[in-house]
Amino acid sequence: MKKNSFFILIFHCVVFISLAFAQDEQKTTTETDTLQYQTDEVVVTGTRTNKKIIDIPYSVIRLSNKTYKYDRKTSISDVLNTVPGVFMQNRYGNHDVRISIRGFGSRSNTGIRGVRILLDGIPESEPDGQTRIEAIDFNSIGSIEIVKGNSSSLYTNAPGGVVNFINDINFPNNFLVLFNDIGSYQLRRNGFKTGIRTDDYSFLATYTYHNYKGYREHSEDYWHILNTVLETNPGKNTNVQFLGYFTTGLIRLPGSLTKQEYEEDPFMAAQREKDFDFRRISKKGRIALRLNSKFGEMLNNEVEITIYGTIKYFERTQRNYRIFNRYGLGSSVRFTNKSVLFGNKENEFSIGGDLFYQTGPIEDYNNINGKKGDILNTLVDETIGNSGLFIQNIFELYGKRFYLLLSGRYDNVYFDQKDQLLAVRSDIRRFEAFTPKAALNYKITPSISAYTSLGLSFDSPAGNELDNYPLSSNNGSTLLNPDLKPQKSKNFEIGIKGNIVEFDQKYFGKTFFELTFFNSTIEDEIVPFEIYGDVYYRNSAQTTRRGIEFGGRTDIIEGLHLILSYTYSNFKYDNYDAASIDLDSLGSITTQKKDFSGNYVPSVPEHNLTTALEYEHYFNYELTGFIKTSLQYVSGLFVNDANTDKTEDYSLLGATIGFDYKLGKINILLSTGLNNILDKRYVGFVNINSTNGRFYEAGEPRTFFASIHLGYTF
Repeated sequence: MKKNSFFILIFHCVVFISLAFAQDEQKTTTETDTLQYQTDEVVVTGTRTNKKIIDIPYSVIRLSNKTYKYDRKTSISDVLNTVPGVFMQNRYGNHDVRISIRGFGSRSNTGIRGVRILLDGIPESEPDGQTRIEAIDFNSIGSIEIVKGNSSSLYTNAPGGVVNFINDINFPNNFLVLFNDIGSYQLRRNGFKTGIRTDDYSFLATYTYHNYKGYREHSEDYWHILNTVLETNPGKNTNVQFLGYFTTGLIRLPGSLTKQEYEEDPFMAAQREKDFDFRRISKKGRIALRLNSKFGEMLNNEVEITIYGTIKYFERTQRNYRIFNRYGLGSSVRFTNKSVLFGNKENEFSIGGDLFYQTGPIEDYNNINGKKGDILNTLVDETIGNSGLFIQNIFELYGKRFYLLLSGRYDNVYFDQKDQLLAVRSDIRRFEAFTPKAALNYKITPSISAYTSLGLSFDSPAGNELDNYPLSSNNGSTLLNPDLKPQKSKNFEIGIKGNIVEFDQKYFGKTFFELTFFNSTIEDEIVPFEIYGDVYYRNSAQTTRRGIEFGGRTDIIEGLHLILSYTYSNFKYDNYDAASIDLDSLGSITTQKKDFSGNYVPSVPEHNLTTALEYEHYFNYELTGFIKTSLQYVSGLFVNDANTDKTEDYSLLGATIGFDYKLGKINILLSTGLNNILDKRYVGFVNINSTNGRFYEAGEPRTFFASIHLGYTF
């Protein structure tokens, strides 16, 4: 992006905020009591306190499923693409998606790291912080909470933030919806969603079958996903939820390409991946019970207790054939007290803790042309657990508008691997840390606030990141890498946000905006590298990340919405002396010391801009029409720590049109659209630090989708 374009973007940001302030100033001088903001914007679990977004002293976004009801919903990027500070790279549809928030998560070449993923407030993330999101069904989700930036004072392994997907249990009437989606490359999604509400309970069930050939060779996948929620209120101020899901499916992996292969045919599969039929077969399920109760004379005390169990079966074929069998047990407890101190100062105190224990065997066989060999090479019993205790206090400093937040968390993450065939290779590693955070929030008006925070974060290595390799300090003699250390950081942010609603104003009647500057200094950043296609991890020395996030949504006139999301990222290695591992002309591994200090962090764009224009028109009570056009611009990404190559910038244009028709109790929702209308060829995923130069994976070409949802309310 040209420099003048960058300044134009900043200018638009300033104008956007100025309009918001102008609206608010006009209202306060004429009719102050009419100032309103959306009272339903409450984050329940993501921040571990029940607060309106305007009262939270850091950046938080809450999306309703209404914001994407006409869109394609096969991938998380279809839903979260307009959230500033969040950058996603999809490898194979919605699987192995890389979610990066302020650079945290950009290191992962498989799964999600550095960002805590929750489903109904319960960790989808493993005890070590790694996450795959096969169980997330966007047809079932009612809202999504995105907490951006350091959340380590509240959650384990959450330096980048928290994404909480919440099932749609708060429906008003009984209903049944049948949905059918089709699209390019033989995309088929079918299923149902039903909700039943009585005076005593609410029940939600959603089932989805997904089948997709994929736009790359050897990239087909299919999934069955079942989600259920049963909610009841045994007492006036007590709520109980039973939650469960089960998902099973298969995905084939086309692998990364060299630059020559990518330029020849970006949609081909790597030959090795085809020869050995690289794929993953997954089965996973969870059941949970949650109790929430308020008590006290003013209902100023709240306790929440959650217990859950998980099962996971996982086959992964790469150069070897690995089978994982795991079960897990977890719980979380939170107590909150709201009180008045020093006569008239509001105070909210919370304390709580989390436990998550997961164990099971890992079997390793030879991969013989995609088939499991007969000889068991290794058998490892792996146990991963985390335990943590957090405390948080929010105190009113001045006049019901200036608040101080103090929070802190102690974490204990441990790995215990026992080799059942060769006991000498068994190993245990443990990582502990205390991560405090302090934040201030000042409400300039009831609908605009300024905030700042300063805190520490802690991110332990994941289980796969601890895999030992032949060139470690003990030459690979144990199962766990003895050299890999946890990643720690100091995080600062300052920002302003507002949510202004003026119902009697014709133009810009509803406006939401946020502008945030952040700075993080990371010690011992964990980065991936490859040896003969196998991924391992090491620590760099120190990294500085600075950036600006701007997001806004405004109603230009009734029904016409402008959405803007922009992130500027300047992430560099300050000090990084590394052993560079390469292949010589004979194919042998060579190592040499290299200095990467001053280089840019790979897989993070300097500029990420998304803008969309939506128009929703009510023809009459029965019929609503919708049309949207969107544009995303992403600047080039470096592919490795050495910055030897960089992908090209790309821009993606999309369009969606839909109709929502109500005929008595029957509802018909139709939508169709095109993504990447100009059929731009671009690198959609960077496989970081590949020793043999396999960095490149093609992004999605031009694709068509269409949906029909048939609903009945009873």
